[in-house]
Amino acid sequence: MPELPEVETVLRGLKTVLMQQQVSDVVVRCDKLRWPITANLKSILMRQQVLALARRGKYLLIHLTKGTLIIHLGMSGRLCVLTNALPLKPHDHVDVVFSDQLLLRYNDPRRFGAILWTDEDPYQHVLLKKLGPEPFDSAFTAKYLFETTSSTRVAIKALIMNHHMVVGVGNIYAAEVLFLSGIHPATLANQISLEQCRLLVKFIKQVLKKAIEQGGTTLKDFVNSQGKPGYFSQKLKVYGREGLPCVSCQSLVQSITLGQRTSAFCPVCQKAPKIR
Repeated sequence: MPELPEVETVLRGLKTVLMQQQVSDVVVRCDKLRWPITANLKSILMRQQVLALARRGKYLLIHLTKGTLIIHLGMSGRLCVLTNALPLKPHDHVDVVFSDQLLLRYNDPRRFGAILWTDEDPYQHVLLKKLGPEPFDSAFTAKYLFETTSSTRVAIKALIMNHHMVVGVGNIYAAEVLFLSGIHPATLANQISLEQCRLLVKFIKQVLKKAIEQGGTTLKDFVNSQGKPGYFSQKLKVYGREGLPCVSCQSLVQSITLGQRTSAFCPVCQKAPKIR
């Protein structure tokens, strides 16, 4: 599933080519994604100009003259920018064509993504308004995290992956952050100290920043808007390394299941903290 670094990578690629472009055509081949694509999308978007592009959590926002196109890549969605209409591939569901023949193509085998339109404040959209702070925002601090964890009896890994608490920390990055912080993924959130919250905030920012710099993580089929893979997978320390030696202590990396997600960890480097 594309996570925040992958979506940020796609956003940066789109910014280089779509700014000030005017929509000249829209082709919807399949309108049944996670939610139905906004009806009459072609008539809505025609002749509108791209004014800005942004990201909120894992949602891409294309701000146009009269509103905003909200895009989520779901489990397997891709956005590719083409300079001509290449032959269609399976699951090429939507094309947005621009005046100089640039074409933004959305492909989604599982159809779990979303393409929605709003002419109101997109940040107040039902899908966005309850999202937690961005990991790089000043509001995401150790104090904020500590106050959030202090009365929460869920595994810390589940908490930092909760997009109502902070956006963008998916399964891959949560595993890496907890390893760097020396915290066992099953540790209850209310057992986490303020100092450990400082480490979590520090490494959430650090890991996501490095992943963005590397263009995201290539696992299975992620590529960016230019069709290029991300390379952060070459830097992973525990995710996907079950049964291999820990990069720090050489103990074998293990895994447990938390919330139906596999959580890799080092049993030596990541011990549960003392109850405060």
